[in-house]
Amino acid sequence: MAQWKVKVDQDVCIGDAICASLCPDVFEMNDEGKSQPKVEIIGEDLIDCAREAAEACPVSCIYIEEI
Repeated sequence: MAQWKVKVDQDVCIGDAICASLCPDVFEMNDEGKSQPKVEIIGEDLIDCAREAAEACPVSCIYIEEI
């Protein structure tokens, strides 16, 4: 089963929250109003929504890397 690592660049994130809206199983908003992964490693069950969230991010600060 394939796995991916999910990262959010906190310095670039503007707190739009579209990622948390589109993929709440992977992304959440922290106390500073920025996105962060709920889990750093995801499987095939979550990759589609994570990719959708990354593509929707207005500042492209979400990175998904296959491991």
